[in-house]
Amino acid sequence: MSMRKLLRSCTGGSAAEFALVLPVLTMFLLGLVDVGRLMWTWNQAEKATQMGARYAVVTGPVATDMSGYSFVTSGGLQQGDPIPATFGTMTCSMSGANAACSCSAGTCAWGTTASTSALTGIATRMRYFFPGVAPANIVVEYSPTDLGFAGDPNGTDAAPLVTVSLRNVTFKPLLLQLFAGALSIPLPDFRASLTLEDGAGTESN
Repeated sequence: MSMRKLLRSCTGGSAAEFALVLPVLTMFLLGLVDVGRLMWTWNQAEKATQMGARYAVVTGPVATDMSGYSFVTSGGLQQGDPIPATFGTMTCSMSGANAACSCSAGTCAWGTTASTSALTGIATRMRYFFPGVAPANIVVEYSPTDLGFAGDPNGTDAAPLVTVSLRNVTFKPLLLQLFAGALSIPLPDFRASLTLEDGAGTESN
């Protein structure tokens, strides 16, 4: 075949056009799949955080000393007095292999002892909804409210606001793995808050 005939030949034109369009089409389809996967991952993380907060308010607190503290015996209040929102904010998370709590924005008279089993229990509950959750991803915060009364016979005197945060969650888009290797996108922290209930159970509903 002469060069002139080769240049004028239309054979294989459709295949060449498809080859040009295929990368763009592939990126578009993978992008649609990734949007769905991102929303699914986001929903899993939100639901896991909500369930973690629910579990945290009805089971033993990570800040263990708080549950046994009596504002009548040690806090100078009378039986039935409302608990003032003046005690400190407790923040609990994993520190190495064990849980640790710290006090800020006030005084935590009950101490900073932390329960590793309570924190891992929250993580176990959250994994039912988001399998990738580890105790190291969880931060539990106990902040003061105007709820609770001294000498409460049904649980801890204080009724703090319990906030469970899920941190360091990442998402791996298929599109970026195809063109840029195993690249992950960090997601924002997820938070859910509820008021502490009895703080003495072993299961949540």
